Amino acid sequence: MKRISIIGIGAIALIATVPFIGQIPIWDSGVAIAQNAQKGQVQLRLDAEKQVISQDQQGKQVKKWQPLQGKVQVQPGDVLRYTLNGENTSDRPVKNLTLNQPIPKGMVYVLKSANVDGNKNSKITYSIDNGRSFVENPTVKVTLPNGNVETRPAPANVYTHIRLHVPTVDAKSIVKANYQVQVR
Repeated sequence: MKRISIIGIGAIALIATVPFIGQIPIWDSGVAIAQNAQKGQVQLRLDAEKQVISQDQQGKQVKKWQPLQGKVQVQPGDVLRYTLNGENTSDRPVKNLTLNQPIPKGMVYVLKSANVDGNKNSKITYSIDNGRSFVENPTVKVTLPNGNVETRPAPANVYTHIRLHVPTVDAKSIVKANYQVQVR
């Protein structure tokens, strides 16, 4: 059975893009800091958890999330949840925070699992072309057996990136986003 080792998830999977002039990304102990002297500072932290399914005393399935830390072995079919926390540590709002998250190699995005808490105006878009373009609902063209070409929703296995756009992160506030992937 094929195994995938996940090492340093916070440093490997997080790519933060803050659309400010003069941005300075800093990596420190699994925490990224995107800052601009005029606009404020946002601390970013990426955590990962593995879905563990068990049965309760009545025989019902119970889904729990187990934090992943250090060097971890996952199996094909395992579902992981990535949680991204962005904390504006400044006294000013931060405008137009954009976070790009690649779908890790060997993983498939779980459709409709991405969400952003704490900011109702946030927008989630997806890329199926390695981050060159992002849309809300990716589509692909499929050639049918009769030769006709049809546009269909993109399958989960072609998603390459998730982009989270938060128009404003208020001063001294936190925005939280998460999404799920499944090990191939």
